[in-house]
Amino acid sequence: MTDLFQHAMQERMQQEAPLAARMRPRTFDEYIGQEHIIGEGKILRRAIQADRLFSSILFTGPPGTGKTTLAQLIALHTKAQFETISAVLAGVAELRRVIALAEERRKLYQQRTILFIDEVHRWNKAQQDALLPHVESGMVTLIGATTENPYFDVIPALVSRSRVFQLEPLTEEHLKKIIERALTDPTHGYGNRKILLDEEARDHFMRMSGGDARNLLNALELAVETTTPDANQTIHITLKDAQDSIQKRAVLYDKDGDAHYDTISAFIKSVRGSDPDAALYWLAKMLAAGEDPRFILRRLIVLSGEDIGLADPQALVVANAAAAAYEFIGMPEGIFPIVEATLYLATAPKSNSAMAYFKVRKLMEEEGMGQVPIHLMDSSRDAKGFGHGEGYLYPHEFPDHFVAQQYLPNQLVGKHFYKPSDQGYEAQIAARVAAWRKDQTEGLKKGKTP
Repeated sequence: MTDLFQHAMQERMQQEAPLAARMRPRTFDEYIGQEHIIGEGKILRRAIQADRLFSSILFTGPPGTGKTTLAQLIALHTKAQFETISAVLAGVAELRRVIALAEERRKLYQQRTILFIDEVHRWNKAQQDALLPHVESGMVTLIGATTENPYFDVIPALVSRSRVFQLEPLTEEHLKKIIERALTDPTHGYGNRKILLDEEARDHFMRMSGGDARNLLNALELAVETTTPDANQTIHITLKDAQDSIQKRAVLYDKDGDAHYDTISAFIKSVRGSDPDAALYWLAKMLAAGEDPRFILRRLIVLSGEDIGLADPQALVVANAAAAAYEFIGMPEGIFPIVEATLYLATAPKSNSAMAYFKVRKLMEEEGMGQVPIHLMDSSRDAKGFGHGEGYLYPHEFPDHFVAQQYLPNQLVGKHFYKPSDQGYEAQIAARVAAWRKDQTEGLKKGKTP
């Protein structure tokens, strides 16, 4: 009797499950997208269909691209025992239980165990370490799913023992097929109901879903279930209905994940590359996703010194002023100084001559630090006893406030680290520095300098 009630409850839950769960593919023919790893003839598909999946694998990709579905297809095609753990809900205790059962099955029935861990990146290093020896021994074959970069969020030992497959966001063509299946499938979708979906509404669903099948089907379900049928029992979904069902495009952005680092990288590279349009686009994405404006402003301040420098010394002033203005006025008006700084830096002349500093540091590490020439030493303490400062020439007592004399340690005389660019204001600096260096070289050759 208990089994009967249990079976009835499971059937009822299946019928009442969200559309996205009901439409989850059950065969490879129903699976849409990821042709690069699961298309006809691909090695992963062949291994699954032949039940020859012996090495552990990691699926990585954005939400709604089919990671869990692939795991379920593996479960349907394998004779191995398929176990599932959610890293969000379970820990080492649940893992120990699964491993104990796997050891018992292997010992008594020679049956393999495949362990699917959803959101595997949620486990900390200690939890992942607890899994490692059982993967290494082959006691379980791991299938891990993650929305993050496994090379950063999964311990290297697990990654090295696994094949990594990257899933891509679904294309417009993929999303169109998913909508069509949902509207025509009489068993799991809406094939037994009269639904008229306007083309503009369909396009809105696809455009705003962000390549996420789950997001797409959730929006479609909301539109269908909240739209009143007409006299002919037809559910007519207009653009207005679609807009009400999915008003804001899903933004894949985790402040601690790949999207965060990839987007700020695209932003900085666009500013450095003098593309104000791309810079504005990535700025808008970050702010729309809730990025901290202070983080963006800090990166702009760094960029002003690293990539613009003396080609336009005002870049650093503008970036700092934008940061100060934001602190003074906050959001939403604080967007204007951030945008102004972004556009100023993106359109400013560029120079990375400040990187000369790191050349000096590298030289010090390789050759050690040179001694200060005696004429440059502090004369206020040891002038009488040691002659410190003797022979120093005070530049302001000479024409143009310049006089040729040695400033580098003896072994580095004549060495040039700073190479001014020919961009913007720094082109003027380049001309001055070249003249000074020429005079200094000639003075040193003639022995007229300390």
